[in-house]
Amino acid sequence: MPNIKSAEKMVRVTERKRLRNKSARTMCKTSITKAERLIFMGDVNAAQEAVVVAITSLDKAAEKGIIHPNNAARRKSRLMRKFNQLQAQAPSAPAVTKPKAAKPKPKAKTKAAKPKPKAAEAKAKPKATKAKAKAAKPKAKATKAKPEKSKEKPPAKLDSEG
Repeated sequence: MPNIKSAEKMVRVTERKRLRNKSARTMCKTSITKAERLIFMGDVNAAQEAVVVAITSLDKAAEKGIIHPNNAARRKSRLMRKFNQLQAQAPSAPAVTKPKAAKPKPKAKTKAAKPKPKAAEAKAKPKATKAKAKAAKPKAKATKAKPEKSKEKPPAKLDSEG
């Protein structure tokens, strides 16, 4: 049990994040299971659609940081290998194009990248200097939260303690 207020808050925050991420992880697993089931049934067209949905859900989860990008890549690779084997076994079916894995989009770090219309610039108020300093500050990588040491001094010795 945490004794410090900040540690108690982190427990609450972590629980909220866990519940939010759980639904995305479950969606990935479910979509992969559906795709694999259709692959093993031999339905090429339905399997292709299910594979596309599964790959999309894996990409979204990796982009949001719910699963590691390498984990998503490994799962997509395994799924595509199974789907390609199905396509190789069913030559009588019409040629089906292989779904392409979506490339991760580069994330925009600053909000200033979007150009403002001229009318909006005239109405916009000048920004405070604090905003500029905040934008210039590099973001630190997420690391394990280390418990902060209490800055309070230990209680002074009582006269009876000596």
